[in-house]
Amino acid sequence: MRLITEPYLNQVSRWPQTGRHILAQYDDQSIVVYQAYRPAIGHFAATHGYFGGEFSLERMSWIKPNFLWMMYRSGWGIKTEQEVILAIWIQRWAFEKMLLQAVHSTFIPEIYLSENAWKIKLKQSQVRLQWDPDHHPSGDKLQRRAIQLGLRGEVLANYAKDWILHIEDISDFVQQQRQNINSDCAELITPRETVYPVIDQQTQNKLGLSAWTE
Repeated sequence: MRLITEPYLNQVSRWPQTGRHILAQYDDQSIVVYQAYRPAIGHFAATHGYFGGEFSLERMSWIKPNFLWMMYRSGWGIKTEQEVILAIWIQRWAFEKMLLQAVHSTFIPEIYLSENAWKIKLKQSQVRLQWDPDHHPSGDKLQRRAIQLGLRGEVLANYAKDWILHIEDISDFVQQQRQNINSDCAELITPRETVYPVIDQQTQNKLGLSAWTE
């Protein structure tokens, strides 16, 4: 498996406990995002290295850079039509482009001039931004917020084929680690994640990112 992993308990003490942060595994060229699909879609993507076959470009597709948020959403790969968990390496500049284009799924008065202006931007945007409560491996809600991005239109088409560097089916790893949630997660191994740095001040402000220093 290409993912770099580390004991969960080693990492959690380094993560911010509150605020809006993008937790992710990344390097200079790429960032890992996660998606969960039914086997027909997930196996095609892992085999071919892009999304095709039964994958629909007509529906919004959500990506999550935070592993544990994906685990909560998919029930650790147990939920119907979310059995195949994919780790997807995409080009980092493409992720930055998504952040730049993203429009919040709810009206934020501090960011948008008016509710009507926000509705127009939301309708036109091909990237939807949502902050949700992050979750403990057991499923308990945390104070920290996790980001997910909904893609559609040309952005989704580019993501599905052109922006992907590598796709890996990590379903077996997920099921192994699901057994390690008990005993206070002492045996739990998760992908190594740190706070993703958004350098552009305008993007920082739009996302509503919380301040953080390692």
